[in-house]
Amino acid sequence: MSIAVNNFDNLGPDAVSAGTVASRVKAYRESAGYSIEDLAVTCGLANSEILAIEDGSDADPAKLRRIAAALQISVSALLGTEV
Repeated sequence: MSIAVNNFDNLGPDAVSAGTVASRVKAYRESAGYSIEDLAVTCGLANSEILAIEDGSDADPAKLRRIAAALQISVSALLGTEV
């Protein structure tokens, strides 16, 4: 599965691997000191939704936006497209 970056604020036509996004979500979550439960509560998602994103089986743009906001980072940081 890949995520089209242009789904996020017209950042460009490249695609980003869901596995890359999954590992970035987990790394940012852990660096913020959040458990899966903490992040779920903060962004209003279920624990299972966070787990699905972190294992690479879900990459819903709306969920990624909520996670980025909860972690106080840009969606570009999650996608690895910040310059």
